[in-house]
Amino acid sequence: MCLGIPGEVVELLGEDLATVAVNGVKRDISIGLLDGVKVGDWVLVHVGFALSAIDEAEATETLDQIKKLGRVWDEELDAFKETAIR
Repeated sequence: MCLGIPGEVVELLGEDLATVAVNGVKRDISIGLLDGVKVGDWVLVHVGFALSAIDEAEATETLDQIKKLGRVWDEELDAFKETAIR
């Protein structure tokens, strides 16, 4: 399964790239589909792309719900870690 996971933008790497953090795991993603992304923003990440901007409350709620899926969350986080940068 491949879920969209909320990630917090922690660094801008250029016009179309940013580093996001998900549960302490950092990964570089494309932000080219969105305008005006800045550090501290939350985005919905799917297969390495920020698909939409979301607010922190929605990000927290979504992460809480995904974590309740147990094994699915573990698999998604493991997949995210495979492409982690740090």
